[in-house]
Amino acid sequence: MINIAVLPGDGIGPEVTREAVECLRLLSARRNLGLHFTEHDFGGVAIDHHGTPLPEATLHACLAADAVLLGAVGGDQWNDCPVRPEAGLLEIRQQLGLYANLRPVKVMQGGQWSPLRSDVAAGSDILVVRELTGGIYYGEHRLAPGEASDLCTYTREQVERVAHVAFKAARARSGKVTQVDKANVLATSKLWRSTVTDVARNYPDVALDHLYVDACAMAVVTEPRRFDVVLTENLFGDILSDLLSVIGGSIGLLGSASLGNGGPGLFEPIHGSAPQIAGLNIANPAGAIASAAMMLDELGLGDGGAVLHEALEATLMAGCRTPDLGGDASTSGFGEEVRDRLRVRSRRDHGLRNLFMTDRGCCG
Repeated sequence: MINIAVLPGDGIGPEVTREAVECLRLLSARRNLGLHFTEHDFGGVAIDHHGTPLPEATLHACLAADAVLLGAVGGDQWNDCPVRPEAGLLEIRQQLGLYANLRPVKVMQGGQWSPLRSDVAAGSDILVVRELTGGIYYGEHRLAPGEASDLCTYTREQVERVAHVAFKAARARSGKVTQVDKANVLATSKLWRSTVTDVARNYPDVALDHLYVDACAMAVVTEPRRFDVVLTENLFGDILSDLLSVIGGSIGLLGSASLGNGGPGLFEPIHGSAPQIAGLNIANPAGAIASAAMMLDELGLGDGGAVLHEALEATLMAGCRTPDLGGDASTSGFGEEVRDRLRVRSRRDHGLRNLFMTDRGCCG
């Protein structure tokens, strides 16, 4: 049995997570994957129920799980809380030892939803590898009348381990890593650039170049096809991956995986909780479903991840689209369309197996 801890979270999180879990349940039943799901409070809803965004029971369940599937956290109603829901996200990454965040951005055939010209966007396929446990998000924060500061710190070890993730990923893709920093100004960026350059010597088959973050921000919207794997620190990765999300047409399309050293990974869409549309059944569940597919890939469950990816892409290409993509499909309706394609695939695979067995029987 494979245990999946489900953290629906806040806003649209429960809605999109529900569709992803139902897709996983269907796949598990049809392909004997042995997935078992338990749901736990996390984020703002956990503050309401337990007084903290990451209750001990939730943390223990995640540590004991094989993978964690997360919806989204946050909302205006928790803005004045002593601890905000987002603090739970930083804490769970640290507790699970998740230091590499993988955010793939791929423009689908024709690039019809991209705000960029099709000749610019079409064929873009980028993987952002973002460091997750260091940098300004985890540094000391001071706020005083008329003055504030945020400390950004990195160690060589932190940079090395996430760099290895990026170079290994590039080997399975197009063989290029672009390291993004602000080394003309920041000391931490100088450390990043020198460390990544040293790590690159272990991967002579992978090309490496460096870009300042402002130059990269311009390049990803003017020539996105020049990029393969983008490697960068926590803050820059957060911003750049959200920027890149619009190249495909909607932030609602993208999933992500946060990985560490062999423990449970955390899989979540990159969008926020979007409280303004929560409960309206119009949120795009594609990012949550894509995250579920990435989870299956990471768990090594045969072709389950690829099958779910294919069903998701086929649903979009067939014209089933939520309002963020200019369509009128509901959250639940989109999810059901994906599951219909999974059912068709399952029947087709079953038929092929029966045909194979019949042929073997005929041939003696």
